[in-house]
Amino acid sequence: MASVLSVLIVVATVTLAGAGRWTCRAEFTVVVPDSAVAGALVDAPQTGFSDRARTDPAEQRAVQDVMAATGNGWASGIADVCRGRWHGIECVPDRGDVYHVVSLSFGALSDDTAFPACDAAHATLSPAVLALPHLRSLFFYRCFSANPQPIPAFLGRLGPAFRSLVLRQNGHVGPIPMEIGSLTALRVLDLHGNHLTSAIPATLQSLKHLQLLDLSYNRLAGQVPSFKFQHLSILDLSHNYLQGHVPASFGQCRSLLKLDLGQNRLAGTIPDALGDLSELILLDLSHNALSGPIPAAIGRLSALRSLILGDNRMQFSTVPEDLFTGLKALTTLVLSRMGLEGLLPESIGELSELRVLRLDGNGFTGVIPASFRRLGKASELRVDGNRLVGPIPFGKQMMWRLGKKLRVGGNEGLCYDARQEGLQGVVALAGVADCDSVRSRTTQHLSSNRKSGGTVANVSTSAANSGCNGAARVESLHVVLGVLVFLRLALL
Repeated sequence: MASVLSVLIVVATVTLAGAGRWTCRAEFTVVVPDSAVAGALVDAPQTGFSDRARTDPAEQRAVQDVMAATGNGWASGIADVCRGRWHGIECVPDRGDVYHVVSLSFGALSDDTAFPACDAAHATLSPAVLALPHLRSLFFYRCFSANPQPIPAFLGRLGPAFRSLVLRQNGHVGPIPMEIGSLTALRVLDLHGNHLTSAIPATLQSLKHLQLLDLSYNRLAGQVPSFKFQHLSILDLSHNYLQGHVPASFGQCRSLLKLDLGQNRLAGTIPDALGDLSELILLDLSHNALSGPIPAAIGRLSALRSLILGDNRMQFSTVPEDLFTGLKALTTLVLSRMGLEGLLPESIGELSELRVLRLDGNGFTGVIPASFRRLGKASELRVDGNRLVGPIPFGKQMMWRLGKKLRVGGNEGLCYDARQEGLQGVVALAGVADCDSVRSRTTQHLSSNRKSGGTVANVSTSAANSGCNGAARVESLHVVLGVLVFLRLALL
């Protein structure tokens, strides 16, 4: 049976399906080697059982106590828990033909996993686990959700072989026990999806060997600790109430594959040090209060596949034109509702692997770059709610393929070429004017101004002196003039 500690499948969920919500899924496999095993154990696959081998009697009793506490009293009838070999228990023999329990798992992950289920209304986590000196891994999933209880502090007294503590979606309440910091050999700490409160304890800084730390979907508050874990691959603190800055020390966690701090209350700027994370695959800092600009150092993350910074109000910031030059592996780019301004970078169109592009709800101006036509793998493309002008550069095949996932509305100056066949019924073009009619209206508008004896300069001056309504007319005129210029350039 494969140990829970040996291989962990970490699912990074990025919501992208409706306004303000995301739905993009990516899986990252993190291999957690278990090389530091107790020397007295035979750490190799067991193909059979010696007739003489028996489970250590003290460990037999401990397992039965743990099972009874979870509502699995049937285990008391098993003569030898290791020789029974049910799913959820893993044993390893020593050289004296005595079996020792190294892993216990509870909770139905899916129909394909047959770990013992828990009586969620009455189950508890028994201190009998302390009588398992060779224990390496504990896994409890949705075991105490109807009987909320704190994470027991006694877990900090588990033996020196202990490597992996997974307590997911169990309804745990209260703070993370500071005693967890005593588990200095810990590789995996996963407390996802509980109701944990208070600050992240400083004692977790002692867990120097951590490779996965997931405290997401809790109610943790306070500052984000300045972790410097050299072996950490996954750090997920998302969906909490954490405050303060993004620690620059994270740049020293050089093994990071996933860094997710989304849906917190973080402020300040994105530290340049994050650009040192050369192996990073996913960076999610969305839904915070981070300020701009977007650091150019992000462009050094050559392995990055998902960059999600949306819903941070970086007012008046622009996106560096060369930011994406080195991000050739990028498949997801989310910069929605950030208050960004300036032109859309041409370099985005060079991201040949891009599947999801969301630039909506900003203040981008100018045209949609022609390079965006080369985003042949895109399954969602949003530029709606900006101040873009000129013709939409996408061909009919791309527009039909994207369907409702292409959104260009809310840009007063955008138009489409009605002479291009096959655009009737394209959902994305609903409410978007054709370029010929925009050109005609623009020409009539300018002609009317000349007949009345006015000039563009006079109109602008008059509007500027006439309060809010005048300002609106200036803005409208600027858009109309911009459309005319881009239409003429497009016809050259």
